[in-house]
Amino acid sequence: MDQTAGPILEIGVLLLGAVGAGWLARRVGLPAVIGYLVLGLVVSPFTPGYVADHDQLQLLADLGVVLLLFEVGIEVDLLRIRSEQRGLIVAAPLQTILTTLIAGLVLAAAGLAPLPAAIVGLSIALSSSVVIVNITRSRRRTTNRETEEALLGWSALQDTTGVVIAAILLALLGIGGRPLDQAAAGLVAFIALTIAVARILPIVLRALRTEHDLFLIVSVAAGLALAGVGSAIFGVPLALAAFAGGLAVAESPEAAEARRRLLPFRDVFAVLFFVVIGTLIQPDALLRGLPWLILFLGLIVVAKVGVAWLLARATRLQARPVQLAIGLGQVGEFSFVLGSAAVAADAITDETYVALIAAVALSIAVSTVVVRLVASRRESEPDPAALPA
Repeated sequence: MDQTAGPILEIGVLLLGAVGAGWLARRVGLPAVIGYLVLGLVVSPFTPGYVADHDQLQLLADLGVVLLLFEVGIEVDLLRIRSEQRGLIVAAPLQTILTTLIAGLVLAAAGLAPLPAAIVGLSIALSSSVVIVNITRSRRRTTNRETEEALLGWSALQDTTGVVIAAILLALLGIGGRPLDQAAAGLVAFIALTIAVARILPIVLRALRTEHDLFLIVSVAAGLALAGVGSAIFGVPLALAAFAGGLAVAESPEAAEARRRLLPFRDVFAVLFFVVIGTLIQPDALLRGLPWLILFLGLIVVAKVGVAWLLARATRLQARPVQLAIGLGQVGEFSFVLGSAAVAADAITDETYVALIAAVALSIAVSTVVVRLVASRRESEPDPAALPA
């Protein structure tokens, strides 16, 4: 039998299993991503029965993260956000910074070293772009248009702010084994490369707009190549390089078309990404890290949801503050990337890392369900002053 037949069969079976798990999750009122996480737990080496090839899944998940964050970067439209929801320009970056600061201080007091505490704090500050998109598109959603637009804009600005903070923190931590001055020089050089790509790529895509196959290939290859170059040559973490690459081309007219054509690939790889997260939940390590898990969940509620609610009200966003805050109340892709970088650098223990992964799964489950239930009567009813006499 062909040596590649087994791995191909396994990927196909896992994707079909993900379809079934996602369908069952939706039937009981949960988001499909919970089904993917549970499937990952079922096929992990830490549970009885079938064990998936983790290395193979990890490679596909890494591809998924790169395409996912490249596409998220493309989706960020700062000019539109500034014109439509000006309060977001202040509220979202401020929430990211405040949550990182509060969570980092609490985690440092709980025993983490300052830099790892700041990295985990930033993980808690950032939300899942995939989950927020699903919240705004779900057939069961109870959000109004203004809240959905605020959720998407807030998430985009979170990611933009977070990638800058993450680049600084990871450079200080010495990710990649480079001294701080070399890491800073690499980051500056990568930014210069990204700006150059932002000038060239839209021209290439414009020329290939009617060549559908070539347009798609260039779109995918640009995201992968830019991320790979940023990581291999300039020492920028892979996922952060992918996001920066997408952000660079976000303002071009071709960006929307590139994003539309990337979505099917992103969706398939994103499924595998969440399955991989499920395979990383090690029950015995989670039991030892239970105090960390409780602390992480508490920080999500207080330092993230609470801060987001206060800022939404203070800036008078055209959105339902409670739904907006709870919709942001999960951790996701960037959190996984930052946690993986920290544990690879021995900055946090396996127990802390597994607790963070479990916080990803639990916060996604809770926020996507509760956000549908919190449209209070006061928020749902129209303003009497706005009704016609």
